Amino acid sequence: MNKTLRTPVIAGNWKMNKTASEAEILIKELIPLAENAACETVICVPFTDISTAVTLTKGTKIKVGAQNVHFKASGAFTGEISAKMLTEAGVTYVVIGHSERRQYFNETDLTVNRRTKAALEAGLTVILCVGEMLSEREDGITETVVELQTVAALTGITAEQMKNVIIAYEPVWAIGTGKVATDEQAEEVCAFIRKVLETKYGKETADKTVIQYGGSMNPKNAAGLLAKENIDGGLIGGASLKADDFKALLEAAS
Repeated sequence: MNKTLRTPVIAGNWKMNKTASEAEILIKELIPLAENAACETVICVPFTDISTAVTLTKGTKIKVGAQNVHFKASGAFTGEISAKMLTEAGVTYVVIGHSERRQYFNETDLTVNRRTKAALEAGLTVILCVGEMLSEREDGITETVVELQTVAALTGITAEQMKNVIIAYEPVWAIGTGKVATDEQAEEVCAFIRKVLETKYGKETADKTVIQYGGSMNPKNAAGLLAKENIDGGLIGGASLKADDFKALLEAAS
């Protein structure tokens, strides 16, 4: 396994935080921090912050992502947003299948797959989330759950399209709880995901696919997690909302 084949990606998932005016303050703090980072830097902001984020980050090292996308190009889908709307707004990344979307908004493996296809066809880079609940880990079916979610989400996705897919392993029991998978637990599952990708697409594609860890990564645990062979960055929640914390994660990834 050659980790140098992959550029680590630190992506902040702001969730439902920061008004446009608050976003402006934080982004201006983040821009110089990302300038010399040896990793890709992405901020996935609420829809109302996209315009502000795209304007402020133009010409910088920071890329802008959205937190969701619908699988239809248009139609009677109140509250949703299409891939074309995102790309025309200047968005280049999108988070799909986050556990909170699955838990609170009835996302299924099928809708995750449809959203992934729509995003890739529009030229977006997908951060695809997979992960088990605490009960599933305790029942010893983590690998079964993660494999099912991964394969289902990537149904119909080609090896060529995988160049624009990042997998984010996010154990549901570690999101926003302060609990974190140990370095070894996270590495074990990320390595398993890479094996799933190798079975589906071959070793070359698997070796080049970025696999992030997402689950309460913070300045205290980032170095240990990111040192692991199969962990290529992080999908960051709370720590992405504070410039100093995000800086520490960029430095750890670099």
